[in-house]
Amino acid sequence: MGLALAAGGMSTAGSARRVSGAPRRQSTPQASASDDRTVAIIALARDVMAKNDLNAVIVRVTIDGQEVVTEALGESMTGVPATVEMSFRNGAVAYSYMATLVLRLVDQGVVGLDDSLATWLPDLRDADRVTLRMLTNMTAGYRDYVQNPKLDQELYADPFRQWTNQELIELGLSTPQVFAPGTNWDYSHTNFVILGEALEKIGGKPLDVLLQEEVLTPMGLRHTVASTTAAIPEPVLHAFSSERRQALGIAPGTRFYEETTYWNPSWSLARGAVQTMDIVDLATTAAAVGEGTILSPASHQEQVAGMVGFGTPVAGCANCRTLNDQFNYGLGVVLHGGWVLQNPLFAGYGAIGAYLPEKKIAVAAAMTYGEKSFDEQGNYGHDPLQDIFEAIGAFLAPDDMPSSR
Repeated sequence: MGLALAAGGMSTAGSARRVSGAPRRQSTPQASASDDRTVAIIALARDVMAKNDLNAVIVRVTIDGQEVVTEALGESMTGVPATVEMSFRNGAVAYSYMATLVLRLVDQGVVGLDDSLATWLPDLRDADRVTLRMLTNMTAGYRDYVQNPKLDQELYADPFRQWTNQELIELGLSTPQVFAPGTNWDYSHTNFVILGEALEKIGGKPLDVLLQEEVLTPMGLRHTVASTTAAIPEPVLHAFSSERRQALGIAPGTRFYEETTYWNPSWSLARGAVQTMDIVDLATTAAAVGEGTILSPASHQEQVAGMVGFGTPVAGCANCRTLNDQFNYGLGVVLHGGWVLQNPLFAGYGAIGAYLPEKKIAVAAAMTYGEKSFDEQGNYGHDPLQDIFEAIGAFLAPDDMPSSR
């Protein structure tokens, strides 16, 4: 499926049009070409790109809100250069928006993190034992539907299929709980589809409207949009993949590489949270989430507190693990040392948005994968998302980058 554990997710709803009057960025970075940091960051991105056979890398770095570099490298399609204005799918970045929406409702006194789902989804299995907190920190115990072979089977047979929330939840609940609610940790897309259903009941509006009103607009995001279709606002960063190789029975050694830009992403997250964005909004998101700019101090602390030492591996659970300093989890966010991040990977798209609060550094990168990025079985190989994040992070804050290698 192309799911990266330290990433995870995908995304749906509303108009795909850009906000009226919102200016697009120019391709030329504002930072001077003589700025040593700018030159060094671009060189690091080029190095990761070359070593991992990436088609394109779009990168933006800010420090204390000031742009250090915004640059696009490589091609979107053959002969079509990538540009910093291009839109791409943001996948699990929407997890941080959904968790932030929950915390905004907590700040408004509408809900409590430890409220059970029975209030809004009484017919859901274990609704009386699962809380909003458990959904957002991945401790609810609902199995990840992405790990169900049936999803691979049906998705790769028809990557343009429109999935509903109910279909995804039923797939996630078609097997027993991985563990009792609140007793372990497992990366599960099922949690956030269920959360989307609960949020619509709580807020009394479609999820995309709630996210726009309570999160995207307050964060100042102007090019992050949700869609109920596979449409992407122009200009588009195109993606390609070999991940259907085995599903289509294509033998190793036989060339296979196809465009995946308009594969339907409705399987990836709750309707209303499947989104696209540009690199400026990704960097802005990283800083806003990392600083907790639209949350109370108490809610921000809840979001980034993490659970180091919690969880244990379980047989038959692909992503059950003990959380540690290299991979920790808060509410809808991954924690890597002092960094707060999300790094989705699916359908030929990869992205990372990371923020180091101590030094106010935001690192955002989006990338697409070349033919040699995939092995003979069509699987993603080495992880360039982590490479580019660690390379830039270690360059700008060498004492604050715990290696995951």
